[in-house]
Amino acid sequence: MATDSSTQTETLLSEMDEDDDFVIITHQDVNAARRPRFLNDISDYIDSIAEELWPINKKIHDKPELGYGEVIAHYTLTAYMKTQPGWTVTRSAYGMKTAWVAVYDTGKRGPCVSFNVEMDALPAIGHACGHNLIATASLAGALATVHLLSLYSLPGRVVLFGTPAEEGGGGKIRLLAAGAYKDYGVDISLISHPGTIPDCALTHTTAYIRMKVEYFGREAHAAAEPWLGVNALDALITAYNGISVLRQQTMPSDIIQGHITDGGAGPNIIHAYAAGIFVVRAATQRRLEALVEKVIGCFDAGAMATGAKVKVTRLMAYKDHVPNRLLARSYARYFNPLVPEEGDGGRDGDGNEAGGPSKIPEDQDVDEMRGRSGASSDQGDIAHAMPSIMPGFEIPPGPGGAGPHNPGFAESAGTRLAFERSLRVAKALAGTAIDVLTIDGLLEEVKKEWRRSMTGSRRETAGRTERLTTL
Repeated sequence: MATDSSTQTETLLSEMDEDDDFVIITHQDVNAARRPRFLNDISDYIDSIAEELWPINKKIHDKPELGYGEVIAHYTLTAYMKTQPGWTVTRSAYGMKTAWVAVYDTGKRGPCVSFNVEMDALPAIGHACGHNLIATASLAGALATVHLLSLYSLPGRVVLFGTPAEEGGGGKIRLLAAGAYKDYGVDISLISHPGTIPDCALTHTTAYIRMKVEYFGREAHAAAEPWLGVNALDALITAYNGISVLRQQTMPSDIIQGHITDGGAGPNIIHAYAAGIFVVRAATQRRLEALVEKVIGCFDAGAMATGAKVKVTRLMAYKDHVPNRLLARSYARYFNPLVPEEGDGGRDGDGNEAGGPSKIPEDQDVDEMRGRSGASSDQGDIAHAMPSIMPGFEIPPGPGGAGPHNPGFAESAGTRLAFERSLRVAKALAGTAIDVLTIDGLLEEVKKEWRRSMTGSRRETAGRTERLTTL
């Protein structure tokens, strides 16, 4: 049931100036400073299921599992979804033991919105990236969306994807390749991510590639006849140093990291084999491709300098996450009214007053600067396939204050405060989904904006800014 002016509900009127790259959105009878129409229903529903979701969140957090081994999380989440009326749940989906899909279809034609559920932890330090909170926010957001579909007899479909192995395993990429999102006719993808920066709707992540470089030389006695050998380790060290020199001429958003995994057999042998793993990140896919060529040039230089042979194997790559500004505007419209003026009284692991939650800036350029990250995610590949947002939400850094990928952050991710903040995010994600499902023309504008962002027109047009005004 799309809304219309005759029922005095929200109606989308859009104008796009193709030459100036501007978008203007207005909503009848809705003021940005007021609570959106559906927010109370969404908020009340999520509050009503919070005590059901808390033990699920804690079990995932307290039983951390690595990528493609999220057996406990997979079972816990799917077992719960099987108890929810109207949902069809598929375990071990698309050839992956810990992937899963849950679908709610109203049977009435309408948009299909999806939520991605991450489950995997980090080696040795557990849920130091807060994937238990990502799972909770997506789970609660999807359930709230379906509650509204039922409450107001709305058309459309909601899909929850259990996506394994975000931490370097690319579970979402495998789901894309298997046709999972096409099979269900997914129109948009929603997810979130905790961190220590203030709350934001426009999260950009970097494009990323992980490579293995190997050098093959020839053994010789390192003291008696070193001239008979070809030193593979020297080749690798030359390449490593070359990359260090290259960094002087790279862009501020370029990131190159590497470590030596095999440094040879012993000091008295000219090393016949050496290897390392290198990661390259850049702000955009195009920039990544250019930067990788420069890094490979350093690898080749090491081989040329020493006479060793080089082999480069591309192991895993993630695309940059390009958030959809229209979806982000909708998210902020629901999120900001939920932020308490005096904070939520949270304390960090050291007993200090916790930062956040904070309202998302109305100026999307400010929000975008807040949301830029040097990290990478396979949600980036989703964003290149369909409109996506991955809002960031602040939780305390935990003891020591180091933030994500630190044991202190894992501790923080397991707190009730972090859980409650993930539920606030869930409410805004559900509101975003409901906007897409109910506002005539919004999905078309979202997709138009996505196509523009994929051509790079906005990011390559200096001095131009999309302006979204919600009245």
